[in-house]
Amino acid sequence: MAAQVGGGSATAPNSIADVGAGTDTNADSLAAVDLGSNSFHLLVARLDGGTLQVIDRYKEMVRLGEGLTSDKHLREDVAERALACLERMAQRLRGMDPGNVRAVGTNTLRQLRPDTGFLERAEQALGHPIEVIAGREEARLIYLGVAHGLAIGDEKRLVVDIGGGSTEVIVGQGFAPTLRESLHMGCVSMSQRFFSSDRITAKAMDKAELYGALEIRPVRELFRQSGWQVATGASGTIKAIAAVVQAQGWSDDGITAESLQRLREALVAFGKASAIQLKGLSEQRRPVFAGGVAVLRALFQTLAIERMRVSDQAIREGLIYETVGRIHHEDVRPRTVATLCRRFDVDVAHAARVRETALTLRSQLGPDWGLTDPEAVDMLGWAADLHEIGLAVSHSQYQRHGAYLLRNADLPGFTRPEQDVLAALVQGHRRKFPEDAFLALPGSERDTTRRLAVLLRLAVLMHRGRSSGLKPQPSLSAQGNDLRLRFPTHWLDTHPLTRLELDEEARWLAAAGIGLDFA
Repeated sequence: MAAQVGGGSATAPNSIADVGAGTDTNADSLAAVDLGSNSFHLLVARLDGGTLQVIDRYKEMVRLGEGLTSDKHLREDVAERALACLERMAQRLRGMDPGNVRAVGTNTLRQLRPDTGFLERAEQALGHPIEVIAGREEARLIYLGVAHGLAIGDEKRLVVDIGGGSTEVIVGQGFAPTLRESLHMGCVSMSQRFFSSDRITAKAMDKAELYGALEIRPVRELFRQSGWQVATGASGTIKAIAAVVQAQGWSDDGITAESLQRLREALVAFGKASAIQLKGLSEQRRPVFAGGVAVLRALFQTLAIERMRVSDQAIREGLIYETVGRIHHEDVRPRTVATLCRRFDVDVAHAARVRETALTLRSQLGPDWGLTDPEAVDMLGWAADLHEIGLAVSHSQYQRHGAYLLRNADLPGFTRPEQDVLAALVQGHRRKFPEDAFLALPGSERDTTRRLAVLLRLAVLMHRGRSSGLKPQPSLSAQGNDLRLRFPTHWLDTHPLTRLELDEEARWLAAAGIGLDFA
């Protein structure tokens, strides 16, 4: 079924064999992989002019969240189950342009300790990088997917997505989310906490709903007063609840507060999760169904929802539309950077001069240092734009303040690894080279980020005087880790302060194993 960049659905295949390896893997094919706490999803689509055609969908209920231990490791049996699923998905992704494939991990992968090594094993099994995204970024992508699947209108929308370990709640208008929150409760985590013994009692349901209400309470008034007019639910949990209440004849369209109350009473009457027999409910979803119902009941009651319609689109479609946007230069990240510059009162004229010099140096060194990836160029430019945001906190150690802000801020469009790269670049733009920050990055990003940081350092140094006048255009070349920087004849003789600063910079870089020869 075709849709304008704004909708579409396809029936999920029964097995990965139905997806068919190597089919339609042309340059216009796009793929999104969502590694959730309950299910793993694969969506393959094709861009045909202005139309997005969904080609394939594949889903496995891996229940990654149930394998998360108290010390934030992953049980090996669950890890093996997840890796086997990723290997099956990798079969479908073979031959696709790597730039057209995006894989994201959500709540459980956010909680896993980096030293478990699972993320590296997962990337190897899938054959593509996996981006672990923050909760609010997950919410933004969910809203993007849902909004494209709805009729365009001026009404404010409340969008809810119940995952395995977290629940995203968003208010937006058109394609723009205005309020986003990620709550620490989901169908898997709630079922484990309140229904782990297989028993479903009225008391346990009361406790689960109260816990949900407490999770929502800090943001309750924000969402109540946001003026939303229509509530829409996404995700497998909400679709399953809608299927059940409609199959039972409790609701004709979507989910109503009354139908949700009747569903709660039916679950308590069954007494056990394993005993649930409801039309429209799959056997796989049965163990986590009560937890999902408790989450949705808490949301209905706390946010005064009377009726919720259901969307077939969610984060996977959001990833596809985001990828389409990036292909057509509609990337949200430049807007995020511009917003940060305004918020922290950055001297944008000075930052622009630093950016221009950094990118000029990069163009001279590109082939020698392997800095030809467009993403690397973008990150260098954004780091130049943001290198002084820490001044809003304090001039002393402002590079560290800036790095902290970038690691911990809500940055729409940026993945968690991308935020870490930006933070490392900003932290490394002056004084001591922050080797710990680079070592904390994924192995594939370390060398590139270190080299980008060197270019940013040199660009900042050349504009230390903050003059808007013309600067010399030195030439830069590299042989291995040794740099050769050449200024116009006699220029350094007439600029002794710059020479002194370059002497100091050469010592900082030498301590990091990088040579700087200048004249």
